[in-house]
Amino acid sequence: MRKLLVIGIGAGNPNHMTVQAIAGLNRADVLFIPDKGAGKNDLAELRREICDRFVTNPKSRRVEFDVPVRAEPTSSYRSTVDDWHEAIAAIYEALIRDEISENGCGAFLIWGDPSLYDSALRILERVRLRENVAFELEVIPGITAIQALAAGHKMALNRIGDSILVTTGRRLTEEGLASNAGSTVVMLDGKCAFNTLADPDVVIHWGAYLGTPDEIIVSGRLGDVGTEIEKVREEARRQKGWIMDTYLLRKPGEPEDI
Repeated sequence: MRKLLVIGIGAGNPNHMTVQAIAGLNRADVLFIPDKGAGKNDLAELRREICDRFVTNPKSRRVEFDVPVRAEPTSSYRSTVDDWHEAIAAIYEALIRDEISENGCGAFLIWGDPSLYDSALRILERVRLRENVAFELEVIPGITAIQALAAGHKMALNRIGDSILVTTGRRLTEEGLASNAGSTVVMLDGKCAFNTLADPDVVIHWGAYLGTPDEIIVSGRLGDVGTEIEKVREEARRQKGWIMDTYLLRKPGEPEDI
């Protein structure tokens, strides 16, 4: 039976690669490299750099494939994402069927960790349920943007006895800061949702291109640095054509770590 590895490659720094991930790359006969278009060519280039640096298996080969662009959400965000995932599932199925031999091994290289705000595992489950191609699945974890954010700001993610909420920019806009979370980590925020918060004393620890040579980090009171982050973010996105950023929010008046 075909073997499929889903390998977390870290938040953007090749040095984030674990020993387990490097071994996984070298077990694979074929490495799948997604191409999200000219505007995000850096993402594909990082995967190529990782392969150049760590793959020593002489039988290994790379297969690059185009990722369809997700439509803008209309009346239903979930419906839009579902249609997008269905289109990607068809591509995954063809890759597994056509590029991996019956007893071969292939690998998808996943930015960050496959379990955190990445849809590869859900999409591969769609492929499995179609029952057109059989495969065994193995997941290799990677360093997340959240870990890289904490490292960049030289801080612990949680305060003593506090909980952490991981959410999205869309949910932050709709729901605000949760009352029962001491720290809130926000991912997938394309519209600076922190600006929707009414309390200027909320502390933000923000980072973009985490772990890479282009890393940018800013922290402070939201009332002091919110506008600065928005300007820095837009300029960085304009220059590179894409941006990946993550941030942590903390309400004022909570006890500091001791």
